[in-house]
Amino acid sequence: MAKVPSAVVAAGGLVGGYGVARWTGNRQLGGAVLAVAGATAAEQWRQQAGGKAAGALTAAYVAAFAGSHPLAKKVGAWPAVLGVAGAVALASWAVADRNG
Repeated sequence: MAKVPSAVVAAGGLVGGYGVARWTGNRQLGGAVLAVAGATAAEQWRQQAGGKAAGALTAAYVAAFAGSHPLAKKVGAWPAVLGVAGAVALASWAVADRNG
């Protein structure tokens, strides 16, 4: 079975976490989706690019989540989430997925 690229896991966690929270009205459930995907991506990053890169990408993932909130006030919720998810996916691909 082919492994899902870490860029897809990370972006999916950001988009999926927001979607679950919005559609269920349960922020904790959305947070759980975000956390599980983030932990999965972090492990992939560690395996593919090493601990330092995994730490940096994990920090970017958390910063993207946090940054999406003030960004949403300027551009709207979905554009903010999709924008930060795209940025994290691009960083993940460049650091961990591109050569794997």
